[in-house]
Amino acid sequence: MDVRGVTVGFPVSDLRRAVEWYQRVFDLGGPDLEPADGVVEFQLGSIWLQLGEEATDRSGAEVVTRFSVADAAAERDRLAGLGVEVGPLEHVPGAVDYFDFRDPDGNLLSCYAEL
Repeated sequence: MDVRGVTVGFPVSDLRRAVEWYQRVFDLGGPDLEPADGVVEFQLGSIWLQLGEEATDRSGAEVVTRFSVADAAAERDRLAGLGVEVGPLEHVPGAVDYFDFRDPDGNLLSCYAEL
């Protein structure tokens, strides 16, 4: 397999609301692509974040998407200051600091900093 890129897609119930939330939380401008009705994409580093307006019902295993950041504690504080409900900062000695949070549709996200 010769993987050339990664696109991570999240189902959202209200595309406009989701775009505004992701722009605020990830400090983004407008979407980089709108490949189809009800779908927008943002380029985040080397990956694409795709938001698609569709049913947000869950079944099966829950997926978590983790984002590497320089300082997990500082990022947690920034998000909390924006009113995002964030989980506790977890510390794995010699490995990572991380915390989890959810978008308005319940998609599980996480930020981590390698130690």
